Amino acid sequence: MAAEFDQLLAEFERFQSGIRDVDDRFAGLGAMQRQLTELRASASSPDGGVTVLTGPGGAVLDVRFTDAALAKGPQALSAALMTTLREAVGEAARRQVVLVQEHLGDELGLVDQVLETQAEAFGTTVEELRSKLTQDEPAPEDFSEQRILRQADAPPPPPTTSGSAGDTFLRSLFDEED
Repeated sequence: MAAEFDQLLAEFERFQSGIRDVDDRFAGLGAMQRQLTELRASASSPDGGVTVLTGPGGAVLDVRFTDAALAKGPQALSAALMTTLREAVGEAARRQVVLVQEHLGDELGLVDQVLETQAEAFGTTVEELRSKLTQDEPAPEDFSEQRILRQADAPPPPPTTSGSAGDTFLRSLFDEED
C-alpha cells in the first residue's frame, strides 16, 4: 500500500511540475505579444535609394525613395523596391521567430525552418541568414557626456545684488562648478 501511495505521489509531483512549466511559459506570453506588436525591421537598397520599414508579420509600414532612386527609371526602381521589400520582410520574420523561440522554446525547430526556407527563397545560405540573427542592432547614441543646452541657452547667472544670508547662500550654490 505504501509503494502505491509513493507512486501516486511521484506521479502527482510530475503533474504539478508540468503545470508549473506551462504556467511559466504562459506568464511570458503577454511580454512576447507586446514585443511582437512593437517589432520593426527595415532594409535599404545598396545605394540607399529605397528604404522599407516592416512590422509584425512582415506588414509594410513605410516605403521611402530618394530623388536619385526615382530618377533611375521604372524598371530599376521596381527591382530595387522588390529586393528591399524581400529583405525587410525576411528580417521581420527572422526577428519574430527568434522572439517566439525566446519565450516558448524551439522544440519544433522553427528558427531553422525559417532560415532554410528563406535561404532557398532568397538564393543565399542558412549560415548567412544565421549571421544576421546574431548581429546586434546599433546601440542608441550615448549623450551622457554632452551638454544639453547650448551656451546661448544656458540660464542667466543669478543677480549679484546683496541680500540676506539665505540669498547669499543660494547664490553660492549657483556659482559653484560641478
